[in-house]
Amino acid sequence: QVQLVESGGDLVQPGGSLRLSCAASRISVSLATMGWYRQAPGKERELVASITGGASTNYADSVKGRFTISKHDVKNTVYLQMNLLKPEDTAVYYCKAYYIGRNYWGQGTQVTVSS
Repeated sequence: QVQLVESGGDLVQPGGSLRLSCAASRISVSLATMGWYRQAPGKERELVASITGGASTNYADSVKGRFTISKHDVKNTVYLQMNLLKPEDTAVYYCKAYYIGRNYWGQGTQVTVSS
């Protein structure tokens, strides 16, 4: 079955950087639309950034200019580079793949921004 495995979450100080990775198996990131979502305690899950098979990108207004989504088709991996992190970026970050009408989710990785 499709597997999405996130990694890279950590505790970081405000203003710091992190890079999240999402390794996909049994689904091709060159064909699927991939996205990073996040869910903070007590809040709904929200889209952070997405990238299509053709590498078109989309970002939430709250992260524009700070986060960058990218992918490596050969490694079948999607990345989220997060710079200038703020405490309000604290959340569990999830990777999602959308392909032929179905959504697939990873288990999530915790990002905590705190001094």
